[in-house]
Amino acid sequence: MWRRLPVLLAATLLAAVPLTSPASTAPSAEAESTADSEQYDWRNAQIGGGGFVPGIVFNRTEPGLVYARTDIGGAYRRDSGTDGRWVPLLDWVGQDNWGYNGVASLATDPVNPDRVYAAVGMYTNSWDPNNGAILRSKDRGESWKITELPFKLGGNMPGRGMGERLAIDPNDNSVLYLGTPSGNGLWRSTDHGKTWSEVGNFPNPGNYVADPSDTTGLYSDNQGVTWVAFDRGSGSSGSPTSDIYVGVADKQNTIYRSTDAGATWERVPNQPTGHLAHKAVIDSRNGYLYMATSDTGGPYDGSSGDVWKLDTETGAWTRISPVPSTSSDNYYGYSGLTIDRQNPDTLMVATQVSWYPDVILFRSTDGGQTWSRIWDWDAYPNRELNYEMDISSVPWLTFGTEQPAPPETSPKLGWMTESVEIDPFDSDHMLYGTGATIYGTDNLTEWDEGNKITIEPRVAGLEETAVFDLISPPGGAPVLSALGDLGGFRHERLDEVPDSIYENPVFTSTTSMDYAGTSPDTIVRVGEFDKSSRPDDSRVAFSHDGGKSWFQNTEPSGVTGGGTVAAAADGSGFVWSPEGTGVHYTTDQGASWQSASGIPSGARVESDRVDPNKFYGFHRGTFYVSTDGGATFTASSASELPSGSGYFKAVPGRAGEIWLTGEGGLWHSTDSGESFSRISGVAGSDNIGFGKSAPGSDYPAMYSIATVDGVTGVFRSDDAGQSWTRINDDQHQYGNIGDAITGDPDVYGRVYLGTNGRGVIYADPSN
Repeated sequence: MWRRLPVLLAATLLAAVPLTSPASTAPSAEAESTADSEQYDWRNAQIGGGGFVPGIVFNRTEPGLVYARTDIGGAYRRDSGTDGRWVPLLDWVGQDNWGYNGVASLATDPVNPDRVYAAVGMYTNSWDPNNGAILRSKDRGESWKITELPFKLGGNMPGRGMGERLAIDPNDNSVLYLGTPSGNGLWRSTDHGKTWSEVGNFPNPGNYVADPSDTTGLYSDNQGVTWVAFDRGSGSSGSPTSDIYVGVADKQNTIYRSTDAGATWERVPNQPTGHLAHKAVIDSRNGYLYMATSDTGGPYDGSSGDVWKLDTETGAWTRISPVPSTSSDNYYGYSGLTIDRQNPDTLMVATQVSWYPDVILFRSTDGGQTWSRIWDWDAYPNRELNYEMDISSVPWLTFGTEQPAPPETSPKLGWMTESVEIDPFDSDHMLYGTGATIYGTDNLTEWDEGNKITIEPRVAGLEETAVFDLISPPGGAPVLSALGDLGGFRHERLDEVPDSIYENPVFTSTTSMDYAGTSPDTIVRVGEFDKSSRPDDSRVAFSHDGGKSWFQNTEPSGVTGGGTVAAAADGSGFVWSPEGTGVHYTTDQGASWQSASGIPSGARVESDRVDPNKFYGFHRGTFYVSTDGGATFTASSASELPSGSGYFKAVPGRAGEIWLTGEGGLWHSTDSGESFSRISGVAGSDNIGFGKSAPGSDYPAMYSIATVDGVTGVFRSDDAGQSWTRINDDQHQYGNIGDAITGDPDVYGRVYLGTNGRGVIYADPSN
């Protein structure tokens, strides 16, 4: 999935910092007073998933206790008491440690179900400035303590679907193991995850990288030690488990074991070579280890693989692949391996990856001797489906497409299906993650009777989208979102999942939106998609009914990405600053485009909210103004503005009034950007938006992600920036925020906040 690169300053965390500790921030020398605070109620505008779920982990001691990990959206616990809704556990993560929302692995304690652990850190390269950490909780994730590690983890790196890298000894739960990337080897804790040390005699830190030529460090990192599995039957309660198996990203040496509780290690004899072990599951009752392999680390690729069965007593390996790698019909690897703990001869595995026509789930009830498929070929191009899908709870999973020609279907059964899990207490209950949601079924064993199983989204409460922009037009839908991977939604109700993403055209990602200040039903959006597969579609679209329907026209030559866009106050014209070419404007709704002069490529553009002839731009410390509908821009004489490409907004209902955010402060102009004054007490700001005025005020309420009087948070001002009130708290920080914030023009006090992984958040005063 596409993810933007976050750029934030980070502060070093101390080991074992409690959840209630405030975010670490740099106090401002300009602060003159202490900002007030107000209690707000924070919740998600319902979307229902939207991102990759690489791991689902059931507790094997307590029925109904299950966790999910995401690559950029934190961790969740499923609450069996609220119709199976997922409860977010890491909303306390702040801007100083935003990478903790990348969960590389998760483990739930099989001895004490109240304990849960998460290995966190988003990137192993320079994109994440912090090291990884182990989060540990004694109350199922309601509160956490932190142990910082001396290396990075990669919850959003290639190979993130392999695992689980973090494992708890089922016989002695004080012992945990962690497989790490980047050549850092295998690590162990003997005090419930509080302290960690490297297992010095573990022989292989891995050597597989996805792309050695990559210079960013994203694809050239060693994917390392990828999973740990304990053979519970080799030990007894209260003593460390003797037999431990470890997967390594090394195609010639992919599995190791210890038979003396980690004192010594050996390469498992006679193991298969040529592939990477994505998953392993141990059947301690019958003495088998099952292993699913692929030729890559995934999650986007995989073109060959096998499923193997190891007799842990005799050491004999048996290839039990549904379609072996030697077959011409094998064009995928395998992942998503699970067994039925009630009937351990029953196992399932998923393809890694079968993009076309769909993922394949395989099921065996005889230990892998024979397999059945969730779909099979009829007379090509038709397929016989052994399942029914009901997506009524998340109808947008069709992704705005009509029913495609066979053999494809809409919705798809899945993709990037790295985690398939049968409930250890209920053979009929199965969950699996995809690139967009969690699917599940409650009649899984009907498969074995030759009947169709019913598959439904099981994602309520789990929100995982990256938000690039938000608008709240007065008198219209509460909020419209610009999202990565999904395009975005017109959110007619905040408590209901939208029916469909934006269509005509569908964007893979929407990068910017705007509405006309005095004609708010006129809306424009710009975004990105694979132009080579849809050459007749444009990366800009227009609406005249508040985003209910859309139409497209042309785009300027040279466009490669969405960039930013602005609508004239009366909707008579539009200015677009796309990627790949310079700033352009149109007065005929995209039927033709002309180049704007006087403004550099890549400038952020906005419109005056009252004067239809005025547009503004900002780029690398210089502010630009157009008074002729975007045809020509002139650089302002304003100086000492932030050097980056900060966000700025024009004030609704006030011609020529602008607020500009950036590192080091917050700036205000009342003369169309000819001059700016810096606001005292604000040491830095990421973004700003406006909403309905407070009672008795004629100035819009202002909302900003900022550092005020040494505290970083979400703030509201009801008096044009003279004073600020913090409206979030340390439990509602949402990691990397800053791309999108706006108030509601119809509801005083309501704010909409865009996150990079936790979806669209909104909040109202508690009173």
